[in-house]
Amino acid sequence: MASRQRSSRLRRTLLAALVTASVAVPVSGAARPTAVPAPVPAELGPLTATPAALDARYAANRAGIRAAERMAAGHGDRRRAAALRTMAGPARHFLSFDGRDGGRTAEVFGDLAHAGRIAVLVPGSDTGLETYGRFRDGAVALQHEMGDRSAVIAWLGYETPGTVSPTVLTPGRAEDGARQLTSFIRELSATLPRSPSTAPRISLVCHSYGSVVCGRAAPSGLRVADIILYGSPGTGADTAGQLHTRATVWAGRGTHDWIADLPHGRLPLLSTTIGFGADPMSKEFGARIFDAGDTDHSHYLRPGSVSLRNIARIATASADPAAATHPGGRRA
Repeated sequence: MASRQRSSRLRRTLLAALVTASVAVPVSGAARPTAVPAPVPAELGPLTATPAALDARYAANRAGIRAAERMAAGHGDRRRAAALRTMAGPARHFLSFDGRDGGRTAEVFGDLAHAGRIAVLVPGSDTGLETYGRFRDGAVALQHEMGDRSAVIAWLGYETPGTVSPTVLTPGRAEDGARQLTSFIRELSATLPRSPSTAPRISLVCHSYGSVVCGRAAPSGLRVADIILYGSPGTGADTAGQLHTRATVWAGRGTHDWIADLPHGRLPLLSTTIGFGADPMSKEFGARIFDAGDTDHSHYLRPGSVSLRNIARIATASADPAAATHPGGRRA
């Protein structure tokens, strides 16, 4: 009886959230800049992680960003043009860039050719070219915290949902993102040394809706050591085991993160599903829990924060009892 009551409450809560998002989306969606024209990106060929090949790739993408800037300016979108002008700076290093349909990018921080530890940062909702600065700031802070011989790739490889939209409650965008993320990690892995003694350690660092993307990509056999979920609404699975990955699955949530108040579960509705399954912080899910301090939903990678320090410890394989406990546990 109690189980049926909980299921009924979950159904009502998820449906209420969907209705609210559906009513709000005409307002939020109207401002979402996905219609700004951009050129078709140049064909770059397979990724090669040697210094010379990377320099050539960075230069080609810098030219593509400048072309997109000119097109955005001609369209009259000053905000997009200003964002692209900043991204085209000589010190910026993009493995890929596509300015169409909201934008797709992969930017490198650190020396990828010689990195021993690589963190691939996967963003959540409302991340695009106009809001890219905050995503970049987190990547810069993480690479700095990880230290020498590390690299962070800020991977914006899918169309993120709006925070207030029906898409943020359903897995559609995550399924597309997972396909793109799987392809990217496989390409990255293929160009790195294959010997276990020399191959860089790769970690997925997945924020908010980005953890749904990582959850969808996890069963595809990715060569990653860790999947780090933070500020997560769920992964689409009820247990870490259902992700079918050899990677260690970690989860952390700040004490001031509003996402803790979201209902957890899945509700089939027509041709889709609302919700993302079990809370990754729950004992039943079985992730290794790390201390994320008192951060809120948007500041896990703030310099000096407990959450940033512990995410970097995990990505560099230097996690200790201050960062994590046994699966499903809490820091004492």
